[in-house]
Amino acid sequence: MIEIAFSPAFERNFRRRFKGRTYLQARLWQRVEIFLENPFDSRLRTHKLTGSLKELWSFSVEYDIRVVFYFVTDEKVVFVDIGTHDEVY
Repeated sequence: MIEIAFSPAFERNFRRRFKGRTYLQARLWQRVEIFLENPFDSRLRTHKLTGSLKELWSFSVEYDIRVVFYFVTDEKVVFVDIGTHDEVY
């Protein structure tokens, strides 16, 4: 099972962008449960980023909500950012 750490930027952006949006908060934790079992589950649409973000990966929470992360090891990841496509890229 994957271990997840949250960067301070992720925590700050989560609070700011999702405050009062309980549906999206619940949806995020549903997706995190899937991620913990298999970070490459097709429902997450996990993909490697390119350009200046080439060391990072992303998965989808909703149509336009993404979580950006990187692998520390095969068993540990750090969530870096969360938000809409335009906010995180």
